[in-house]
Amino acid sequence: MGTTTASPIFAAERRMAWPRLRFPAWAVSWLQVGPMMLILSVLFALPTFLFLAVSFFDYDRTGIYPAFMLDNYKELLSTPSTWRVYVSSLKFAVIVWAITLGLGFNVAYFLVFHIRNSMLRTVLFLLCAIPFWTSGIIRAIAWVPFLGRNGAFNQILMALGVTQRPLEFLLFSDFAVIVTYVHLFTLLMIGPIANSLSKIDPALIEAARDAGASRWRTMTDVVIPLSKTGIALGSLLVFTQVMGDYFVVKTMSGGQSASIVSMLSTEIQAMQYPPASANAMVLVIFVAIMVALMMRVVDVRKELVK
Repeated sequence: MGTTTASPIFAAERRMAWPRLRFPAWAVSWLQVGPMMLILSVLFALPTFLFLAVSFFDYDRTGIYPAFMLDNYKELLSTPSTWRVYVSSLKFAVIVWAITLGLGFNVAYFLVFHIRNSMLRTVLFLLCAIPFWTSGIIRAIAWVPFLGRNGAFNQILMALGVTQRPLEFLLFSDFAVIVTYVHLFTLLMIGPIANSLSKIDPALIEAARDAGASRWRTMTDVVIPLSKTGIALGSLLVFTQVMGDYFVVKTMSGGQSASIVSMLSTEIQAMQYPPASANAMVLVIFVAIMVALMMRVVDVRKELVK
């Protein structure tokens, strides 16, 4: 009994002898972001710095040589084929962004405002997401037998009498590239927009309708402004994914279209590492400028704090 009663007193004395350490607020903040900063520094900042350094190097068939020269950038930016590839990639990005935005917004709006049962809403969202649990490469390749000359889609059209011969433009074309991109990246637009729409108070929409606003006016003056954060985030995800793609353009266009990353791959296979590094840095700057322009429209950081 004596030991039992003495132990709490002894523990209290120990707590008094060893006071709890309290870090200042700034130290706690740095400890919280420290691991992420370390990961980003090792996996992003350091490789980017290496690419930047190598982009100024000289090279020949036998190796690369440390130097500081701008020839790699001059040759890259003065080549007409480079501009054609960048314009082609930007064209794909803009078209896919517009289509995924239209599809993603309507699907997200339906899930949030027309499906009242939260369980059913979750099930429907999972049905949208389940196909994306498989590899994107497999889902892209699955379009080849469907859109091919003797594929399922052409067979259905000829069976219905819509066309007498297979449509040639369905596969190995820009059309096939865009269709595959839309299939792969629409969910990236649905998720952020649905998250923003779910935060809108339904009473605001009811108040707009009670005030005599039409359905279109309610959409443009209430729903879209309040969901602009999700639209911006989804746009960033889709845009960066399309600009950084390599496999879809190569496979679905049959080599008729090129992307920036495919041009990078060709240079790396030829062991032209300094030009490839310069190309990579130009791509990073190009994407950063496009992202900055989107951020000017919507300050995502400010909106997320609200």
